[in-house]
Amino acid sequence: MSDTATFTVSGMTCGHCVASVEEEVSEIPGVQSVEVDLESGRLVVVAPHPVDPALVRAAVDEAGYTLHDAE
Repeated sequence: MSDTATFTVSGMTCGHCVASVEEEVSEIPGVQSVEVDLESGRLVVVAPHPVDPALVRAAVDEAGYTLHDAE
């Protein structure tokens, strides 16, 4: 069974932005998949266990964007 968490990321303007966020978030231990929608800013993280939002925030910050509270 897996856990899915949805967040909103702001500041992305292109496909490169999406790739940067996906790359950083996918490096969080345990993350199975990452999906980012440029238009909505939606970030979906799937992992076997709940992922610490602080780790997601740090990864998004590292990519150069802003993470908003989980939905």
